[in-house]
Amino acid sequence: MNLLWGFLVTAGATAVAVAAMLVVRRRAPEGSYFKDGDRASGVFGVLATGFSVLLGFIIFLTFTSYDQSRTGAEAEAALALTQQVETAQFFPAVVRNELTGELVCYARYVVNGEWERMEAGTLGDDLNPWGVALFRTLQGVEPSSPSEQSAYDKWLDQTSIGRRPAWIASTAPWA
Repeated sequence: MNLLWGFLVTAGATAVAVAAMLVVRRRAPEGSYFKDGDRASGVFGVLATGFSVLLGFIIFLTFTSYDQSRTGAEAEAALALTQQVETAQFFPAVVRNELTGELVCYARYVVNGEWERMEAGTLGDDLNPWGVALFRTLQGVEPSSPSEQSAYDKWLDQTSIGRRPAWIASTAPWA
């Protein structure tokens, strides 16, 4: 939809500029820059060059911004996964390895399945099965030591709606 609006705004601005140039040319006195086609071509050449340079900068900035966003999202996803794996290491020994393995499987499922479906627009309301497994594993955790309680709180903070890592799909069961 934004692309359509971009084309409409560009077409509208071009139409207004052409109409303004025609009005100026029609009302220009004889022998002026706007009445004589040879003289007007210099003005139009300067304007065309300026618009071309401006368009080039816009395209350059757009691709640079897109690339930075993509790189930033990838880095944030890797950092979020790393932080959760580190947090899982402070859980009781009985669930530590299970949570770590489920986190890795969750991330693989997101990368190899959900991202492709999201690009295709077919993600839907499906739950990530590894998200459900993580949730069930976490339900069985009874933190006893202060470090386990802190890790449990940190885990809940990392998976809450307001602070959810980018790699966790919007269909996570705890969302």
